[in-house]
Amino acid sequence: MTTICLCACGSKKSADDSDLKTPAINDFNYKVDAFADMEILRYRVPEIEKLTTNQKELLYYLNEAALQGRDILFDQNGKYNLCIRRTLEAVYTNFDGDKTSDNFKAFEVYLKRVWVSNGIHHHYGNHKFTPEFSQIFFVNEIQKLSASAFEKIGLNADELISVIVPVIFDSKIAQTRLNQASGVDLIKTSASNYYENLSQKEVEDFYNKMKKPNDETPISYGLNSKLVKEDGKIFEKTYKAGGLYSAAIEKAIYWLEKAAAVAENEQQKSVIEKLISYYKSGDLREFDEYAILWVADTASHIDFINGFTETYGDPMGMKASWEANVNFKNVEATKRTDIISGNAQWFEDNSPTDKQFKKEKVKGIAAKVINVSILGGDGYPTTPIGINLPNSNWIRAAHGSKSVTIENITEAYDEAAHGNGFAEEFAWSNEEINLMNKYKFQTDNLHTDLHECLGHGSGKLLAGVDPDALQAYGATIEEARADLFGLYFMAVPKIVELGLLPNEDAYKAQYYSYFMNGLLTQQTRIELGKNIEEAHMRNRQLIACWVLAKSADDKAVELKQRDGETFVVINDYKKVQQHLGELLAEIQRIKSTGDFAAARDIVETYAVKLNPALHKEIIERYAKLNIAPYKGFVNPVYTPVFDENNKFIDLKIDYTENFVEQHLRYSKDYSNLPSFNN
Repeated sequence: MTTICLCACGSKKSADDSDLKTPAINDFNYKVDAFADMEILRYRVPEIEKLTTNQKELLYYLNEAALQGRDILFDQNGKYNLCIRRTLEAVYTNFDGDKTSDNFKAFEVYLKRVWVSNGIHHHYGNHKFTPEFSQIFFVNEIQKLSASAFEKIGLNADELISVIVPVIFDSKIAQTRLNQASGVDLIKTSASNYYENLSQKEVEDFYNKMKKPNDETPISYGLNSKLVKEDGKIFEKTYKAGGLYSAAIEKAIYWLEKAAAVAENEQQKSVIEKLISYYKSGDLREFDEYAILWVADTASHIDFINGFTETYGDPMGMKASWEANVNFKNVEATKRTDIISGNAQWFEDNSPTDKQFKKEKVKGIAAKVINVSILGGDGYPTTPIGINLPNSNWIRAAHGSKSVTIENITEAYDEAAHGNGFAEEFAWSNEEINLMNKYKFQTDNLHTDLHECLGHGSGKLLAGVDPDALQAYGATIEEARADLFGLYFMAVPKIVELGLLPNEDAYKAQYYSYFMNGLLTQQTRIELGKNIEEAHMRNRQLIACWVLAKSADDKAVELKQRDGETFVVINDYKKVQQHLGELLAEIQRIKSTGDFAAARDIVETYAVKLNPALHKEIIERYAKLNIAPYKGFVNPVYTPVFDENNKFIDLKIDYTENFVEQHLRYSKDYSNLPSFNN
């Protein structure tokens, strides 16, 4: 294991001189950068100054562990990504020509897009970026690089030009990172780096042979490995210390060991130690043991995610990408999630789903609102606003789940959007605009709470149903199930009775904004002529389009034209809720029974295709607003403070690092892997 000197990156001062202060909302500059379809934001870390010295030290070590897997994600997203990123960065930092030229400006945008997406494919759309700088320009700049630059990259100039130039410039190579189109080989047509020399059938056969019939506690097969075929033999290369991605995992272990030594309590210490043990063994039974311990740790103020977690990047929905964040509880805002989790059984009992698909006894529903301190891996620089884990169905049923809403991220989104003219352009009337201005931030957070806390934790699989039965459609069905649960229950009187919304009209702000997004405005994120590939976007269109179709007779929701422009009109909010309940019942049936055919039919019918004329209209209207459809973040910079005896006494936080500075620093300080990993 590499020795890391902690003191070298710290500073020294007296213990009563703290730099850890949270700027006020009105004094904080949320906006950092904008390019292509992205806007880069900052987020505040409120109340970090209230942490104890021990908690600050723990937070710092966990933050460092969270950043160690950055190279892993680049490699998982595509086998050429690390080599390409390093070459791009070398060209960028060594460039001594005209930085106002079209070629250089286009090159800089391309590099920033690669940083955002952790690779050469769009983080949401999955399509490969088209470079707008010339191939000749790029080749010339590669040839100017120094010997030390080539040494860091691992290839010489001729090798680089031969290997990566076609990948970047040939539109027929590695067209999409994640292909979920029906009727094609999903493995052979996806550029993600979870499989090597394999067909979809070979992958399915390999894992089907491993699965035990009627296993009530199955491991998450394939979660932490790359599946390869070499010399005719198919086998897994496991992500672990001593295995694939060892150098990065060992660095994460180093910082986790430091964190374990200053854990808040014995339960949290056991969680961290079990994660370390799993990283060393790669044993997925140990991963389940870690997940069970992690779910049970509800007393700790500081919490974290670190490792191979979500499977959205795998076309088969099995293999997990590296993801990390560190967070601590927002005590005041958590009062609402305490109310929700305390009433979890009522929500389950009153779900519009069939009784046979409901949990007789809801266990271990833990929910909280958090402030995140660092984003890493697949949660950086773009991040979800809510998380529910673990993903294992049997662990959820037997031990429960833990859900979070990331309120300092939703705050950043909300503050950055003020006055951008979006609602005025796409809402039907001032009535809807006023509703959203008054209640949207509150209902957005509540919908995330319900989605993560109860939606993902609700329902059950019938005995004998394979958790992977829905294959490529599983992620969309699961996200639709959680969204529908939250949407349906937002409109029940119980929500007002519990004090979660101020009145019985507030939920309408969420309904209108959700349908406006699902039917119209999320299309701004898709290139003309493309289909929807990302699971969350498919989910939103599925729900909105299904309810629209269901409303053909009762006109609960409809699309109306005014002055040649299209708008969403909701005529009967309660009827919309009824339709949402009907769809929730069907989606839960599909999930509980593993009905692959029904999952395929409902996703392909409602979630994938776009109306070309409407798509073009929405993009043109949106372009007038000059708003980037996607948002990403820079992390704060943390510096530990030591006394004269090298004892940790405080933590400094700095919000001023810009997007380029941060990624160049991360590539210097957290670049743990070779350009090609086998």
